Amino acid sequence: MIGHYARGRQLLAGNFLFSGHLIEAPGVSLWAAAERVDTSTNDAHGFNWLDDLAAVGDAKARVAAQAWLGDWIARYGDGRGAGWTPDITGRRLIRWIAHGFFLLRGADKDTSEAYFRSAAQQAIFLSRRWQAARSGLPRFEALAGMIYAGLSLEGMSGRVAPAIAALTRDCKLQIGPGGEIASRNPEELLEILTLLTWVETALRGTERDVPDTLMSAMARIAPALRALRHADGGLARFHGSGRGLDGWLDQALAAVGTLEQPEQGLHMGYGRLAAGRTSLIVDAAPPPKGGAEAEAHASTLAFELTSGRRPLIVNCGSGSSFGPEWRRAGRATPSHSTLSIEGFSSARIVIAKNGAELLRDGPKDVQSEYSTLGDGSRLSTAHDGYRTSHGLTHVRTLDLSQDGRALAGEDLLTILDEADEPRFDRALDAEKLQGIPWAVRFHLHPEVDAALDLGGAAVSMTQKSGEIWVFRHDAEGELRLEPSVYLENGRLRPRATQQVVLSGRAMSYATRIRWSLSKAQDTPTALRDVAETQPDMDV
Repeated sequence: MIGHYARGRQLLAGNFLFSGHLIEAPGVSLWAAAERVDTSTNDAHGFNWLDDLAAVGDAKARVAAQAWLGDWIARYGDGRGAGWTPDITGRRLIRWIAHGFFLLRGADKDTSEAYFRSAAQQAIFLSRRWQAARSGLPRFEALAGMIYAGLSLEGMSGRVAPAIAALTRDCKLQIGPGGEIASRNPEELLEILTLLTWVETALRGTERDVPDTLMSAMARIAPALRALRHADGGLARFHGSGRGLDGWLDQALAAVGTLEQPEQGLHMGYGRLAAGRTSLIVDAAPPPKGGAEAEAHASTLAFELTSGRRPLIVNCGSGSSFGPEWRRAGRATPSHSTLSIEGFSSARIVIAKNGAELLRDGPKDVQSEYSTLGDGSRLSTAHDGYRTSHGLTHVRTLDLSQDGRALAGEDLLTILDEADEPRFDRALDAEKLQGIPWAVRFHLHPEVDAALDLGGAAVSMTQKSGEIWVFRHDAEGELRLEPSVYLENGRLRPRATQQVVLSGRAMSYATRIRWSLSKAQDTPTALRDVAETQPDMDV
């Protein structure tokens, strides 16, 4: 398990971050601090913070971990209240057991007995309630926790076989033939792979057979994750995903032990172009359906681009950790690097009876095609998310040069069927024949310094490594730089950044917008581009 030393030191200093709320309370228990905010909205009860204290690993960290463990048992150990859902209980049990030596070293008899008694109670709870966990990652967390407990606690071994049987069923049903999952969240896929590798290690460590179904699921997931990885090693940030902790993806792939590379084509609905030091990942499928609608983003045809160790074009990301308004804003099309029609997203959020905000009425027909060019490769995509409202289809073509130094893009708003013409005419009438306003957005990573150039005809983008990219266009539109945000879990607040916005109005049945990104200056060869920025901290 990967913990952050800096976050661990912050915790020991009494700086707690809960769902975007910083609580400064030196000398106070984590749970006393947590009660100052709505703890139902954070995952502190999953004990992820224990990884960070273990990364510090000294006597002070161990004493704090033992004290907060005992306080949790005293406050919440009766099986009711916050933290008692199958997924969070599974996550908590895995960490209690994995960090068992850290938690119990030097502990007195009463502390040890309370630890084992509570762990057994949680294992029994899981064996009775795991089926209530939502399919996807929550179900995998619950079952993995039950397996860990069954293998590690006396008297619980009888719960291992049923949990393994349920886990193998879920591996068949929830992980597709290409390693995909229903949520299309890359980071969630990585979490599932990590859980499966932990289960495999635990089974082998107790000399139990590892089901072929589990091994097959891991082998399918690994190449899919490689396809969703940028040149800097981070994951594409779509549908609530973060880039993942540094080293996490590499560790999970190494645990699988397969070197199988992804074939050209879509992986979990994402297209990928890579050349030289450049990688580009595009959302080329409809938004997730079913239970995943509550977390899905209206990001169809959005892309991210990374050059070497530095992200350049990004999506804003998930605002879930900053409250409901940021969460809602992060899911809208304008928060992604793609084209949108002003006032509309390619999919709409509707409120369900239970209050959940579900993404509905999105693109139904999303097309994609790879082709090879004389000097590079092309990915052509299209979606019909604006067909119902405006009669328009968005077609996007991306050409990446063979050396990765140039990206040529074209966005086309067009009518593909005569039956859609009356819809466009009505939308045009609603704008008093002034044209339907559109904007193509390119959100920049916070470490990119951007400035308008050539009298406002271009934008130069400078990386901290010294690398320079230039954005140009030949559309009859306005080019400007506007403020944007980079939403990242573990931060106290959204990071300020910029976005390149190319805007105009569609007056006819076909509007073509051409633009390009080209590398004007490389990173100096003498400069090692390995600098990292640590996030604040997250509990």
